[in-house]
Amino acid sequence: MLDSDLAELYNVETKNLNLAVKRNIKRFPSDFMFQLAKSEWDILRLQIETSKGRGGTRYLPYAFTEQGVAMLSGILNSDKAIETNIAIMRAFVFVRQYAMTHKDLTEKLQELENKYDKQFKDVYEAITYLLQKDNQETEQKQRKRIGYKNEE
Repeated sequence: MLDSDLAELYNVETKNLNLAVKRNIKRFPSDFMFQLAKSEWDILRLQIETSKGRGGTRYLPYAFTEQGVAMLSGILNSDKAIETNIAIMRAFVFVRQYAMTHKDLTEKLQELENKYDKQFKDVYEAITYLLQKDNQETEQKQRKRIGYKNEE
């Protein structure tokens, strides 16, 4: 999550959130929080509305991972911060559970597809064989006959 989004959820200014993080920087290793590169921010900015009429942000935003959000609750010690953090953590858990369920469904669909692909392949081969056999019989009947005709 971006620092500005978290600041809005925690009901604090982005600069105050970032200041609290900088005061406790040892709690935020690079896998908890990182600053977006200019190219990443340029791409992301095209997708979201960030300008407040003053020309947008002056600094590249920070992004927080799930662990970084959890660590924020330790440095933002207000009732609103605690409530917000609980809600965010529940959302992370929900998304993770959804992803796992979705993964299980994807795997089951793949199993079914593989199973039925083999069965359909066998049916297709049988149909192809029958069509070839029918074509050979048709060609045999349409051939020009040589020899005597036997009229019965």
